[in-house]
Amino acid sequence: MKKFWISCLAGIGLMTAWQTGSAHDLSNGVWQAKLHRKDGADIVFNFEVKDKAGKKVLYVLNATDKLLVDEVRIAGDSLFIKMPFFDSEFKAAFVSAGEVTGEWIRHLADKDVSIPFSARANTPERFPVKAQPSGNVTGRWESRFSDATGKSSDNLIGEFKQTGHTVHGTFLSPTGDYRFLDGVVDGDTLKLSTFDGSHAYLFTALVKGDSITAGRFYAGIGDHVEDWVAAKNNAAKLPDERTLATVKPGQEQLDFTFPDMNGKKVSIKDARFKNKVVVITLMGSWCPNCMDETGFLSDWYKKNKNRGVEVIGLAYERTPDFEKSRQSLQGFLRRFNVQYPVLITGVTPGDPQKGEKTLPQLTGIKGFPTTIFIDKKGKVKEVHTGFSGPGTGEHYAQFQSDFNRLITTLLEEK
Repeated sequence: MKKFWISCLAGIGLMTAWQTGSAHDLSNGVWQAKLHRKDGADIVFNFEVKDKAGKKVLYVLNATDKLLVDEVRIAGDSLFIKMPFFDSEFKAAFVSAGEVTGEWIRHLADKDVSIPFSARANTPERFPVKAQPSGNVTGRWESRFSDATGKSSDNLIGEFKQTGHTVHGTFLSPTGDYRFLDGVVDGDTLKLSTFDGSHAYLFTALVKGDSITAGRFYAGIGDHVEDWVAAKNNAAKLPDERTLATVKPGQEQLDFTFPDMNGKKVSIKDARFKNKVVVITLMGSWCPNCMDETGFLSDWYKKNKNRGVEVIGLAYERTPDFEKSRQSLQGFLRRFNVQYPVLITGVTPGDPQKGEKTLPQLTGIKGFPTTIFIDKKGKVKEVHTGFSGPGTGEHYAQFQSDFNRLITTLLEEK
């Protein structure tokens, strides 16, 4: 998940914009935005502009999700929008009333990548519709994705709810979900998209009764494309999340020490964690599912920390550099007001030896987030790979129920 620079953002033009003040403004209301891929498959999303505490903010809209973006700056005819997570931003210019063009930039560990971007005011539609839907995709769909070589990726389960033309839903995978997908059925054509500062996805396909065919999945800034098909199957299931990674026999006690955000070494063997139930989350500031889990855990910890429970975050950032990792995590943790310790492992998520280097007691790290539950005797009781976030509806509700039930069971153990 790739440069198109607006000349007015550079040099003297930018200085002049600062000196003369705002010559343009973001009008309140819903905008339609597009990320313009080279292959012509625009990734479409919407955002709503509002006034808040005397300044402009916007909410990125995906189905029922409203992601607050409060770092919005206007300088002359230039617009700067910094996303709250995933180290990405928009740099754009007003080209006419209610229209901006520019680029979306992602700051990766070793380079920046970008894609042209445009947005138009007073355009609440995501995708235009021209024909009545010929089918209804509400239900559970067993889905198969494959790349240009025909190689299949993990089988996914699509869960959609259609009302009239409008479709909301997500794809469930063994390691998490694709968060909030939003779109339409136009005639026999399904279109779904999402954008959150990391995920930038477009799905298209044809709907024919209980089959979805000729699907195309466009991901992000580059040229990544996959084919996909699906068949309705309300009994479709994913592998048990507790079986993808487990603790090795006879190695039920973890042993790790990593620096926290201030550089202080923290160990699982510290007195703070002794005789307590401990939840360990393997996460990263680059990971949308980790964002959802962090939001849940942060709120949950504030309400439950006096019950004899602790939470530890182990961060796997895209660089082994401590200071760069700390900077990437700061805004992420601040947004959720995280009060439990988050430790920086110094190991990247792409390192094939990440499990051996950080938690050799596990059979491996299969995905992010991974959540480890430790009992009051310091032994690993369960390892859960992935996270079913709020975009999964009833699965998120079931997750919360199961989570609380397991914690209560562990607390009641003698």
